[in-house]
Amino acid sequence: MAEQTSITTDILDYVRSVSLRDDAILSGLREETAELPGGTAMRVMAEEGQLLSLLVGLTGARSVLEIGTFTGYSALCMARALPTDGQLVTCDITDRWADLGLPYWERAGVSERIEMLVGDASETLSGLLDKRGEEIFDLVFIDADKKNYPTYFEYAVSLTRSGGLIVIDNTLISGRVVDAEARDPDTIAIRELNAALRDDERVEISMLVMADGITLARKR
Repeated sequence: MAEQTSITTDILDYVRSVSLRDDAILSGLREETAELPGGTAMRVMAEEGQLLSLLVGLTGARSVLEIGTFTGYSALCMARALPTDGQLVTCDITDRWADLGLPYWERAGVSERIEMLVGDASETLSGLLDKRGEEIFDLVFIDADKKNYPTYFEYAVSLTRSGGLIVIDNTLISGRVVDAEARDPDTIAIRELNAALRDDERVEISMLVMADGITLARKR
């Protein structure tokens, strides 16, 4: 009992009441995202967005890479934490959903800090390495198609500076990591990545039991 608190609805409501700092721009984009098919499941929860913003500030990040844009909520959270001359590069297979977030980026005054790259993520990341070189980002956030997470992580290690932070979302993948019957490609890839991270001496790690599992990996 001393090691763990059961998170009831009442406790979650309390935590939100004393720690969540929200505003009309953030809540507006979350609400619009929730109206999309699968939007509620795919969007970053408000607490995670706030954590990402805090991590940008704590690392002193000036350059951020996001793999997986969706409607641009997490990009909005991180871009607002950047200095005025900072830059966030976000990439996705399509800009169909990111167009929803653009007005919110503009209302927040951060659209000039965000560069959107559209295309296959592996090709995009390879292109960034070729054109801009290694260790160019202070923080990388991975939240895209799960089956390619191991590939995205390897690119992230190359693109992140020494001492920089890699944040990996959905590392518990709705609890399927401990379900022996779950053998879908996404779950298998997450299990493989989690096991590999445990023994990866290139990074220091901590997995947070928050949202759908968030792993922090600091590059040595």
